Amino acid sequence: MILKIVFMGTPDFAVPCLKKLAESSHEICAVFTQPDKPKGRGYKMIPTPVKSTALEYNIPVYQPVSLRKGDDAENAMRILKEIAPELIVVTAYGQILPKEILDLPKYGCINIHASLLPKYRGAAPINWVLLNGETETGVTSMQMNEGLDTGDMLVKRAVAIGENETYPELYSRLSEIGGEILMETIDGIAKGTLNPEKQDDSLSSYSPMIKKEMSLLDFTKTAQEVHNTIRGVTGYTILGGKRLKVFSSEISDNIALTECGTIADSGKFAVSCKDKVIIFNEIQLEGSKRMKTADFLRGRKITKGDKLG
Repeated sequence: MILKIVFMGTPDFAVPCLKKLAESSHEICAVFTQPDKPKGRGYKMIPTPVKSTALEYNIPVYQPVSLRKGDDAENAMRILKEIAPELIVVTAYGQILPKEILDLPKYGCINIHASLLPKYRGAAPINWVLLNGETETGVTSMQMNEGLDTGDMLVKRAVAIGENETYPELYSRLSEIGGEILMETIDGIAKGTLNPEKQDDSLSSYSPMIKKEMSLLDFTKTAQEVHNTIRGVTGYTILGGKRLKVFSSEISDNIALTECGTIADSGKFAVSCKDKVIIFNEIQLEGSKRMKTADFLRGRKITKGDKLG
């Protein structure tokens, strides 16, 4: 069975889902994505990754500011009624769908969510599984309702998280899995073989938006907590009066502790935390480019006992 589908998504996380749909036998009638945003010194308007992909496949694109109020919302509803999709697919769209849209398609609206629901509902599940030191996560497809990621679960796939895996790495991996889960879900809808499973709200957790101040590294915490901050949101500290971003790290049991926040081994850029030492593997000092720590240390000397922060 070939389905008439409208896709709604915005960031690069949603691109594998859109590509899978565009290359399938289903009819992708339209793509809805967030409005273009200005970027860079020239404030040039940049299309969303989903818009760029849709145009590659010659799929009509709509970019309403809101689906819930104003002329944009009325126009979007008119377009959707004219298209009369049998299914709406939502992946990291960034807007809340009103009940009128949720109820429009024959098979409703489905969402591809980057966690093992009901855990980590909300906007930033990938960040929070890393911040909380989880060892497993996954992707869930869900029948959407008016709640926040509370609809019946359709297809789930669990994956292990690497002990040093960072947000960009996990994001990319789950993005690809999302495309696979989406096609498995649509195949189940077409064949009528899905068995929707209600979420147990007592097991739910929420993953709110990430705030900039969460990236500041606190070396009085355990090495695992510092490591998880780096993995989940890219950490930063201060070195010689300049901001130092830390993109990846590992924990060491083999270097003697010094005072919290001081260099414990200058040859490895190892920093003492509350209980263990953490080694910075990839960094960027303010005014410089991102680089491997070994390359950084070839051009800049640090000394055991130097204080960060």
